[in-house]
Amino acid sequence: MSGHAASDRAAPRLVCVGEALIDLVAVETDTPLAEAGTFVRAAGGAPANVAVGAARLGVRSAFLGKVGADPFGDHLVDTLAAAGVDTSLVARDPQARTGLAFVSRHEGDREFLFYRHPAADQRLRVDEVDAERIRRAEVLHFGSVSLPVSPAREATLHAVAVAGSAGVLRSLDVNLRLEGWGSAGEARAAILAAAATSEVVKVSEEELDFLAGGTGEAGATALLRGATGLLVVTRGAAGASYYLATGDGLAAGHVAGFAVAALDTTGAGDAFVAGLLTGILADRNALTDRGALEAVLRRANACGALATTRLGAIPALPTATELAAFLAGASVTPA
Repeated sequence: MSGHAASDRAAPRLVCVGEALIDLVAVETDTPLAEAGTFVRAAGGAPANVAVGAARLGVRSAFLGKVGADPFGDHLVDTLAAAGVDTSLVARDPQARTGLAFVSRHEGDREFLFYRHPAADQRLRVDEVDAERIRRAEVLHFGSVSLPVSPAREATLHAVAVAGSAGVLRSLDVNLRLEGWGSAGEARAAILAAAATSEVVKVSEEELDFLAGGTGEAGATALLRGATGLLVVTRGAAGASYYLATGDGLAAGHVAGFAVAALDTTGAGDAFVAGLLTGILADRNALTDRGALEAVLRRANACGALATTRLGAIPALPTATELAAFLAGASVTPA
């Protein structure tokens, strides 16, 4: 099975580059991986999740990456296609398996164990990156999970460079997974370099502290360099802070989150990014005007909050109808 042809479809507005993996999520709650006994399969990988999230919100999206020529790869391609994502840019690898990530929730945080030695997603090559399709997009989104290992690192950075040369907005979700890197220093240097090529950068508080040695304005300023004009810092249920470079200097602010009965935070970050990027596509003034940006961030916060009311990542990503109802004050019933 290969990526589904999309010659009859309009060009995607958003192209997400990086990993698509199979998440094996522990059924037991508040249990370390070493003690978990039952796991449920789910399609995952942050860039793939964002592509699905954008499609559900009504924005044409595509996923560019590589999966194994195996049943798990089939499942990922089928899941993305069923959600409306253009999968014609997905390469298949007959020599490497689709990556696996075991996930558990323990002591308020998630624990990950990756099986990628290397996996197909890490073997994406520069010649498998469709530059013309990227040039026709409006936003290119990527994360740092595809950066530690060649040839995926070179392929990802090539895609980013193509986007930059074509005037396509570049977005980075740091999504730090230190276990994939040789050292913390190597990770920090590579991610900072990637961030400097991206107009929009999204980090968590912990990631900002790791990269810049602080979680406030001083840390944020350290990341507002190179191409970066907007830094968004997610702060869990509290909402999101922003740091926006304007002609009058730095504009900073915070947009409160939504109070919901959270069941699972697995898909919240990717839902937030999907809400952020689709919001920017709907109103480019969000890149220069703090009022427009705060409206977009309120929408992104709502996407993230909605995702926590359901189990899993892709199953939890909200549709445009669900988002509109939530923002209008309708109650949300967990699935």
